[in-house]
Amino acid sequence: MKAISELLRATTARALPVVRAVTADKLTAPTPCPEYDVRALINHLLHVVVNFQALAAKKDSDFSTTPDRTAGDWQALFADETSRLVEAWAGPGAEEGTTGSLGLPARTVGFMVLGDLTVHAWDLARATGQRYDPDPDVVAELGPAVEAMAPMAREWGAFGEAVRVPADASVFARVLATTGRDPGWSPR
Repeated sequence: MKAISELLRATTARALPVVRAVTADKLTAPTPCPEYDVRALINHLLHVVVNFQALAAKKDSDFSTTPDRTAGDWQALFADETSRLVEAWAGPGAEEGTTGSLGLPARTVGFMVLGDLTVHAWDLARATGQRYDPDPDVVAELGPAVEAMAPMAREWGAFGEAVRVPADASVFARVLATTGRDPGWSPR
């Protein structure tokens, strides 16, 4: 069982090239998340990354509004904020006890942000015609965590209904399907 910070570091390394390759002309493209175009998904992901830094430090978070952070060099902002996220989850006690207003176990909260970052990197890659291969160690640990969180995540509206995948689907395809995504999604 790896530390959340190690898993986040591995996911960030794979997500950054995807984010850096998103061009301005793609910001209005549809994504596998029906409620988000690329711009809204980037804003959501940055909002999540910032708020989960606070949660790692056992501080309050504010998900009430999502600011538009796509003006200026948002790719550099994403790199900076994900670096801060990794540091926050590497901090003393980040994975211990409970965090957040719901009092969830800190490691569960860590897996929530790991799932968001990993799956949304795939969403962005798909929406912008890029390839995304998640870290195998991340996927191995994320799979069971996503399965365990799925009922709660569906109740909160964070996951859609599970999508059926073939019996021989990859572990990551199963993760995507559990979150309500079609692993074969295409913007066309």
